Formats: sequence, structure tokens, C-alpha cells
Amino acid sequence: MKLPFFIAGRIAFNRERTFSRFIIRIAITATALSVAVMILATALVNGFQKTVSEKVFGFWGHIHVTRYQPYAGLLTEELPFPGTDSLKRAIASVPGIVSVDAYATKSAILKSNDQIAGVVFKGVDSNYHWTTLQPYLVRGSFIHYPDSGYSSQIVLSDYLASQLEVKLGDPVVVFFIQKGEASPRARKLTVEGIYKTSIEDYDNTYVIGDLNLLRRLNNWEPDEVGGFQITLSDYHAMDSVRNRLYDQGLPQKLTANTIHQIYPNIFDWLNLQNMNELIIIVIMTVVAIINMITAMLILILERTNMIGILKSLGMDNSSLQRVFVFQAGYIVTVGLIIGNLFGLVLGFIQQRTGFLRLNEATYYMPTVPIAFKWWQIAVIDVGTLVVCLLVLIIPSLVIRRISPVKAVQFR
Repeated sequence: MKLPFFIAGRIAFNRERTFSRFIIRIAITATALSVAVMILATALVNGFQKTVSEKVFGFWGHIHVTRYQPYAGLLTEELPFPGTDSLKRAIASVPGIVSVDAYATKSAILKSNDQIAGVVFKGVDSNYHWTTLQPYLVRGSFIHYPDSGYSSQIVLSDYLASQLEVKLGDPVVVFFIQKGEASPRARKLTVEGIYKTSIEDYDNTYVIGDLNLLRRLNNWEPDEVGGFQITLSDYHAMDSVRNRLYDQGLPQKLTANTIHQIYPNIFDWLNLQNMNELIIIVIMTVVAIINMITAMLILILERTNMIGILKSLGMDNSSLQRVFVFQAGYIVTVGLIIGNLFGLVLGFIQQRTGFLRLNEATYYMPTVPIAFKWWQIAVIDVGTLVVCLLVLIIPSLVIRRISPVKAVQFR
């Protein structure tokens, strides 16, 4: 083992200007680029999924408990049910649940001096956990609740504020569409805060206000709600927590749906990114393998004379194969180190500066998001090294077919 390793090192670190040295540099560069692209691809997909998921979860939580309505759509108004403290405590007692917030929605029309916009008014109470929405509040503050009655403040999106040509402190008239009534009910409210998630389904649609206002408009009881918005400590546990809610006796008239079920289009789009990631990794791995096989064959061809001499001196085929496999391992290892440095540095620069921009309307974010998972980087490195070395055993078999006599005469 020592002799093949020694010879491989002498060949790899040979300072003479040979064609094989040029090939080694090309092989290292190609391997480094392949590894860097794979690392950046996984970090990019992780960043997309993490950023979009956090925005969706921040606005709507992870699970909704509502009264069952067959054929209900995304914008269907909820049927009321008593949101008693005992029911809320029972839901909150399920392991994995961080918060339970009451809400209700209602179709409305916003009107400023010269503009109007159709919206969905999301009402929340004074116990609502605003921390999940705090990162997306760009101006102003969240609504303040009076001791009695309802708050006359609302929080709307930056898109709606621009469309209505309003700013913080400006009044807007909200026309609530009432079922069974010919004319809507109007309320004059004040813009207290402006948010921006960059998710078109939210920014173009939702206005946040006081739940008590909707209770009064709908003639609900003081404890009635449209639903409970549940936030979890781990979003991966959505399905299991949903099942536990049913196991612990969720009232029969109520149903629990995960945000995946409510907004499947967003999460289907995110899952497609996994396929893109896999395709890129496969392509880059194939490129690295082809590059290394080509380099190995060229190195063997250039060292044919050396192979013949070593065979004539008694070195067996397996030892000679290890010489070139060790040399290939050196090329792959150096390529991995350079590729990791290049990919990580470029990723960290993007995280800090955001110099690569995106169309927010299409991608839900202004810059390319990067999120590294170190175990994925380790898998890429180990996988690339192992796959390349295993595949390179095949071209090294060429050595077995080289005749010592002919090899010594080879020029």
C-alpha cells in the first residue's frame, strides 16, 4: 500500500510541465465547479423552501380548526362556532402546539378618496400572537385594542396601500358585504400598519383588523369565532398533530386542516424545487465522473512506459491500479476542497449582500435566498468522492491489458 501511494504522490506533485499536469488541473477545476454548483443548488432550494414556508406559516399558522363546510374554497367565509376557553385549552394541550389564535374572515371593499379594492378582512382578537407577522411589518404598528367595543385600526399590505394611494394614519372606508342584504355595511377605519410578505395571494387580498368588528357585523355571540389558527414548534409535525387533535376529541362539527391542504399550489411549487435540485446534482455528478474517467485514461496513456517498467520490476496489476486510483483520489479531494470554498464563500456573500435579485411577483422574495444544511454538504462531498473512486476502478482495468515489453518500447 505504501509504494503505490508514494508513486501516486510523486506523479501528482510533479512540478515538470507535462501534458498530464495540464489534464490534472482541468480535472480539478471541473470537479470543483461541479461540487460548487451542487452545494449552491441545495442551498438555493433550501432557501426557497425555508423563506416561502416561513411567510406562509407566519401569516396563517400551520393548522386551521374550523367548522366543517362541504365544497368550501379559500375565500369562503367561515361558519361560527363557540370558541370557548375550555376548547382553546384543550387544543393547546396537544404536544407540539405553540399557540392557538382565534380569527374570522369576511369579504369587503376598501375605498380611499379615489380608489377601491376588493379584499378579505381577517379579524383577530387582542390575544393574537403578532410575533409571527413582525418580520413582515414594514411600516407602522399592529392594531391596538380598546377596553370595550372594537378597534378602528387596520393593517394592510404595501401593495394595497399603493393601489389605494394611502399611507399610515389615513382613513379608509370599508364596505362589508352582508349575506341577504342588498347594500353593504360601511365602517370608517384607520391605517395603523403596513405589511409585505411578497406572496401575491396574501398581499393582494388580506386586510387585518379586529375580530370584534366582524362579530358585531355578523351578529355573533361574544365568544364565537370563525376558526382557530394553530402554530406549531415543528412544521414537519403538521400531519401528526392534526391526527392528535382528532384523537383527543375535537368536536364532531369541527375539522382540522393543515396549511398544506389549504394552499396546495404553493407547496406543490416548492416540492418541484426538489426535482430541480435532484436533476442538477445528477447532471453535475455525471460531469464529474466523465471528467475523471477522461483524465484517468489520459494519465494512464501518458504513463504507459512507466507502467511497463514497474511491471517488469515485479509490481502486480492491483498495485499499479491503486497508483492511479490514489492519484484520482488526490484530484477529487483537491477539487472538493476548492469547490466547497467557492460554493460556501459565494453563498455567504449572497446571504450578506443579496446581490442576486429576483422578481418578487414571481418568486415571493426580492433576492435569491441561501440556506446551508451542513449534513447535505457532507453527503455531497462524501458521495462525490466515493462515486468517482468506484467508477474510476473501471478505466484502471486498462492497466491489466498493458504488456510490459510493448509498454517499455512505447513512445
